[in-house]
Amino acid sequence: MIIRPLRCGIAGGGERLRTSRGSLTKQSFHHARGEFEVASRPILFGILNVTPDSFSDGGRFDSVERALSHATAMTAEGADVIDVGGESTRPGASEVAVDVEISRVVPIVRELARSGAIVSIDTRKAAVATAALDAGAAIINDVSGLAFDPAMARLVAERNAGVIIMHTRGTSATMRDKTHYKAVIDDVLAELRVAVEHAIATGIRRRAIAVDPGIGFAKTASQSLEIIGALERFLALGLPILVGPSRKSFIEHITGKPADQRAFGTAAAVAIAVAKGASMIRVHDVAAMREVALVAHAIATATHDPASGAP
Repeated sequence: MIIRPLRCGIAGGGERLRTSRGSLTKQSFHHARGEFEVASRPILFGILNVTPDSFSDGGRFDSVERALSHATAMTAEGADVIDVGGESTRPGASEVAVDVEISRVVPIVRELARSGAIVSIDTRKAAVATAALDAGAAIINDVSGLAFDPAMARLVAERNAGVIIMHTRGTSATMRDKTHYKAVIDDVLAELRVAVEHAIATGIRRRAIAVDPGIGFAKTASQSLEIIGALERFLALGLPILVGPSRKSFIEHITGKPADQRAFGTAAAVAIAVAKGASMIRVHDVAAMREVALVAHAIATATHDPASGAP
């Protein structure tokens, strides 16, 4: 397939940047157990929350047996990565003690890794990430963008792990009060750029970094919509983009649906995100969203051949 360039520009410090989907065609995302090609198709992260209080599925998978069964099902449905989280990061959530978080995630990470699954650990804490890496995790998904724990960036570098650097402001307790931006796209992009520069300066390989604009994290519903609608702007960072719109509250803002009835809204967000450049998608409903992502990617990268004579 020929990939049509998607050009965009952002203003920052007088510099006008231009980029395209084509700039990612040969790029890989490296992690502790290998790599993913990010241009050939979207990479699916299946969400496995082993918490009692996550906004969508809290308490459903808080035993090792139920968690492993669900992870096995998501892998069968096409998940490339199982993203295991032991602390809810929804707005207003309470912080979980390190030992509690470790006790929740490590038995599951260990069994998944033994089965051959690629595991991502969703944590802000270096001690939890260390325990998960020791148990076989390959990727660290840090919703704080490496800002919460000063030891996290060095750990990623030393262990050659992949890392997802997400944008947020504040903590779960304070993020609702940190949604003032001069221009949300420009500000989030600039703050992500600083986080990436910090990661690289600490020794993390650029090819091991992906970025996440943080839908719903220190963002209002309208700001989350604006970010998804302008996601191609984030291609200026030259890194794979992960987006996690699954069942988020911005969908309720539009449809009025509760979390367990937001599949169609999630599908719309996934399709737009992939069409605008996301190469990784973090979702609850793997089978359905895999089809959405694959079709959206095929449409976005298709080029009409005039020689075919087809309209």
